[in-house]
Amino acid sequence: MSKNAKHRNRPTENTPEENENVTRITDITSVTDEPAPFLGDSDADVEPEKEMDPLLSKKAGSSQNKVKNLTALLVLVTGLFVGSLCVDIAQLATKSGFSNRVLEKTDVVSAAGKTWVAYNEPIVRVSVVTDKTCENCQTDEALVWLRRVIPTVSVEQIDVNDDKRAKDLVKSSKLVSIPAFIFSEDVTKISIYAQAEQLFAKVDGGYLLDTTQVGIPVGKFLELPRVDDSSVKIGSMDAPVRVVEFTDFQCPYCKVFHATLKKELEAYGDKVLYVYKSFPLNFHAQAEPAALAGECAYEQGKFTEYADNLFLKQDEWGKTTDTKAFKDYAVALNLDAEKFNQCLDTKKYQDALDADKEEGTKFGISGTPGTFVNGVFLNGAIPAEQLKAAIDAEIENASKGEEKK
Repeated sequence: MSKNAKHRNRPTENTPEENENVTRITDITSVTDEPAPFLGDSDADVEPEKEMDPLLSKKAGSSQNKVKNLTALLVLVTGLFVGSLCVDIAQLATKSGFSNRVLEKTDVVSAAGKTWVAYNEPIVRVSVVTDKTCENCQTDEALVWLRRVIPTVSVEQIDVNDDKRAKDLVKSSKLVSIPAFIFSEDVTKISIYAQAEQLFAKVDGGYLLDTTQVGIPVGKFLELPRVDDSSVKIGSMDAPVRVVEFTDFQCPYCKVFHATLKKELEAYGDKVLYVYKSFPLNFHAQAEPAALAGECAYEQGKFTEYADNLFLKQDEWGKTTDTKAFKDYAVALNLDAEKFNQCLDTKKYQDALDADKEEGTKFGISGTPGTFVNGVFLNGAIPAEQLKAAIDAEIENASKGEEKK
């Protein structure tokens, strides 16, 4: 055998330097020769080179994973940035809102000719139950005031004539007049609620604002005070006009209005039915005993005479602390004294008096006199001209209604 043959068949041994070169070449080949897996592919999808040492293969796979992770992170961050930027631009272009970045830097933002102001209060939704056909039910001025007090209020006006939700609120909240303002539960979360809690009453639909306390006038009554066989009344139940008066015998304004009312009622005769309602005010100590005495006089058919006498001698009995004066007036008017005294001492008509007071409160009566001319409410001791105008208008309306029939 030749030397060359022996040399060719002898196993080759590489020096350390040569081994290092092989390793480097293998690393480069494993990274560059095979295509990188698609984002999301697992390491199992990548077939290592057959001649590659297992340790080197693991090292190469780790490098690939790092590259993939960094690439994915870069794509994600870039996408979020571009997406957020697109949302900002889209919102500004469509005028549909503002980005959180913008709102974090300022409390005032202007767009589309409007200025948006930030508040540390929740949105308070209010349903305004009204009647679009009622001139006196307009709420423009009331809403201006409301937005000044509660800047975050969101108003929805609903009509009692054609909106089912409005009709449901009338029933569930037991509304007797409109406009009515029913607030969402969020009204209890605003800072001013602690000071104004007495203005709100909890109802099924939310929180009902007491419009009488804040000076919002009644536009229209959805129902009228009760008039039945137990009511104290003078005149015919068939009269086209009903004048229902909530009054207090110890009230000086009621005394003045009583004279006006009596004169006008005499002029209209059977065209008007007068209905008396007791509404004794808490700060009039003798008002309730006087109201009970009036009921006892009505029982004997002499309410008008007794009421006239109570107003005439208001200063006299108003200074007393018992019921002697009321009993003396009954004797002077020839009532059955024994029957009258028993009626007064047992407070026979206390339940009727309490019912009148409750009804008056329901209709927003807070002072006396308070008078209804059919569905028109007249507050206070109004002059004769205003009372007469209200009665005439209702007689005319009743006449037109009869003509249509």
